[in-house]
Amino acid sequence: MNIQPTPYDHPDAVTLDDAVQAEYAVRYGDEGDVTPLDAGMFVPPRGLYLLAYAPEGTPLATGGWRTQDKNDQGYEDGDAELKRMYVIPEARGLGLARRILSALESDARAAGRTRMVLETGTAQPEAIALYTSSGYAPCAKFGHYRDYENSRCFAKPLA
Repeated sequence: MNIQPTPYDHPDAVTLDDAVQAEYAVRYGDEGDVTPLDAGMFVPPRGLYLLAYAPEGTPLATGGWRTQDKNDQGYEDGDAELKRMYVIPEARGLGLARRILSALESDARAAGRTRMVLETGTAQPEAIALYTSSGYAPCAKFGHYRDYENSRCFAKPLA
């Protein structure tokens, strides 16, 4: 597998984003994640977006982080927020999400971020299992979905 930095608005990234949004819509019975995102949020050194490709060039997985600092949505200074972690169904179980997560944590740490944070939901038990097995612990809610009952927020120190 080849994991490489890719702009958030690259066609392959858009294809995988559409797929994860469709999965969110099925799991939550809504329109998907409406958190405002744009490609500029994932430009180094204030963020990074990664895609994993199969040897023949098929995009298999994605994930990114963006800089967050203390604000009225519950973020803290030094936060790096994980966004759009997704693996296509055919590539699940290969360890791609864990590899992307590790690469994103390393990059955020190198960029001077002190804590990785993420929000997921109760309809994504696989995501919760990945994050808790990777050292993430529940934290105070933050972000766009902080007032939703099925929202779960996690954090991990990057020191």
